[in-house]
Amino acid sequence: MAERLPSPFATGFRSRCPHCGEGHLFIGFLKPVSRCESCGADLSFAASTEGPAVFIILIVGFVIMGAAALVENLFHPSPFIHLLLWLPATVLLSLMLLRPLKATMIALQYQRMHHEDAAS
Repeated sequence: MAERLPSPFATGFRSRCPHCGEGHLFIGFLKPVSRCESCGADLSFAASTEGPAVFIILIVGFVIMGAAALVENLFHPSPFIHLLLWLPATVLLSLMLLRPLKATMIALQYQRMHHEDAAS
């Protein structure tokens, strides 16, 4: 019987080990650890990819453009006010999503690798 792994979305949101759900996944802001401090799982496979950035562009673009359109329709602010509102909001939202989305992608990769190993 295969070992049950924690949810990749729960561990990703908390930036925890995809195997045990306890150990920290990152050293610093975005550098993944090579081994889990809690269970010793090998996490060296975690490559730095553009996957999280693509999802962030889509999510943040949708949220910011929707909010900017709503503000424009309700208040008609000057372009300068739009810049003051949406540039910082874009940067902050992107940074807030980067770590959890990267951790979720690592957890999904780990789960897929673990599932393929159990199947063979």
